[in-house]
Amino acid sequence: MTGRLVALTIGAIVLLTVPLWMPGIYYVNVTSQILFYAIFALGLDVLAGYAGLTSLGHAALFGIASYATGYILGLGAGHTVAIIGAMVIGLISTAIFAALSLRATGIGFIMITLALGEILWGLAYRWISMTGGDNGISLHGRPAPFGIALSDANAFYYATLLVFVVSLAAAYIFIHSPFGAALRGTRDQPRRMNALGYHVWMIRFWAFMFSGLLTSISGILFVYYNQFISPPTLALTSSAEVLLMVIAGGAGSLFGPIVGAALVVIVKSIVSGFIERWNFLLGAIFVAIIIFMPDGLVPGTQRLLRRWRSAAKTAKAAKTRSAS
Repeated sequence: MTGRLVALTIGAIVLLTVPLWMPGIYYVNVTSQILFYAIFALGLDVLAGYAGLTSLGHAALFGIASYATGYILGLGAGHTVAIIGAMVIGLISTAIFAALSLRATGIGFIMITLALGEILWGLAYRWISMTGGDNGISLHGRPAPFGIALSDANAFYYATLLVFVVSLAAAYIFIHSPFGAALRGTRDQPRRMNALGYHVWMIRFWAFMFSGLLTSISGILFVYYNQFISPPTLALTSSAEVLLMVIAGGAGSLFGPIVGAALVVIVKSIVSGFIERWNFLLGAIFVAIIIFMPDGLVPGTQRLLRRWRSAAKTAKAAKTRSAS
């Protein structure tokens, strides 16, 4: 427990001081990307890791919130109205997604979410009056809460960090609540949970809603960061990329998706500037993780540390016995 507290303290200090030691604004922006993609990955992990339901359509929910923000702003509304409206639209879309996809589990659930995502991706291309088609929707300006202009990279980073911390705290409370325990029960023993009187479908539905909430929040941050949204954001590759973050970091762990998001974003945004075939590198890293740490980087590292501590204690005890 002490080691975890030390790691959390170091992590908090690092995040709070990023603009002070980062070599340039570009890297501050990359860190902002890591944070809002980490929120996205946390949202997907609620389903994939804790509910045992792998979604390949979450990029559609992400894109809906982004498009809703841009469209509402385009109508002349303020940022507050656009953000609240985007979250409401995102939650309504999530409820529809959940009602349709939770009719099945396993492969059936994956295929339904995939199909829904592809439908919305196609609509983003064809519904030109709403989405702008290939041209997408451009935003003009970012919010200025309490008079602080988020057009500045450092200000936007701290705003994203604040939202990330709140989202992480919400995910922690959700996961460690009795509802979170019931959700894990529906993942491991759905029939037994049903026999005990739990409404398995409804537990999964509300987990899907919480997942959609985090996904919508990350979509809003994404569109404000890029000042632009276009159909590729809703594509299958986007959903697969975030699922990769969850699996690489460790599904079913709170910090695994965050580490996975950092890994993918760093390779895409920084390493790709030095290595032309960065996709190959990312794939190789993922394969290595699956082979050597099949449960992900965070759980795998924790397991290795426990083994190292156990071996150190055994060696120390043996040394003490030999000395006596």
